[in-house]
Amino acid sequence: RSNLAGVRHILLVLSGKGGVGKSTIATELALSLRHSGKKVGILDVDLCGPSIPRMFRAQDNDVHQCDSGWVPVFVDQDKSISLMSIGFLLEKPDDAVVWRGPKKNALIKQFVADVAWGDLDFLIVDTPPGTSDEHISTVEALRPYKPLGAILVTTPQAVSVGDVRRELTFCKKTGLRVLGIVENMSGFVCPHCSECTNIFSKGGGEELAKHAGVPFLGCVPLDPQLSQSLEEGRDFIQEFPKSSAFPALAHITQQILDGTLQRSS
Repeated sequence: RSNLAGVRHILLVLSGKGGVGKSTIATELALSLRHSGKKVGILDVDLCGPSIPRMFRAQDNDVHQCDSGWVPVFVDQDKSISLMSIGFLLEKPDDAVVWRGPKKNALIKQFVADVAWGDLDFLIVDTPPGTSDEHISTVEALRPYKPLGAILVTTPQAVSVGDVRRELTFCKKTGLRVLGIVENMSGFVCPHCSECTNIFSKGGGEELAKHAGVPFLGCVPLDPQLSQSLEEGRDFIQEFPKSSAFPALAHITQQILDGTLQRSS
């Protein structure tokens, strides 16, 4: 029995661009799914910039071995969110991963085959920016397990949208279904007067989704409370239900849940 046999749905979070908030969306999606009563795993295949351990305040944990491979790091007593990342395997947190392609590919294959996830409703795969070695290895290693598809993250400005357009081409070439596009950092809502300022222009993600004929999942505004909770490894979904980013994240999660229901019915 493979270690992914108990995983019902596999989602990849992709973007052609760095710094658009893939790890943020992956983290908040996991927390939001947990609040909907789901068991979630996050596989962090960003080998050079692993940020998932920090976002869950789990960076001091170690990975242990069991009969069927590596035991993921659990975030809570209920074991409702489990994590695997190269961040747990480095001797020092500041160690750089200076590896060529083959070594990266081997570790990704090992992550896919050897992590004992147990039963999960969702496995979210947080990827590095781009369309290169790590992405091809990840998609090929996961192909036998029929991933549900990919969520593409962009910021509103044209440079980012252009890079995400290439990611759409990557999905087409590798046969990966696009579940939808999320526009992150979409406007800043002033905490004092609630006026929304579009710091990075607006609407690029929605325009791209329309153009490519894929669903637009929503806009997540810049929100200081969201940044703060990620910095401190706190549960934003539980602590800040009145924040401006909360309804957007809840709406994205609901669309993912609705999509999985449609597919299984």
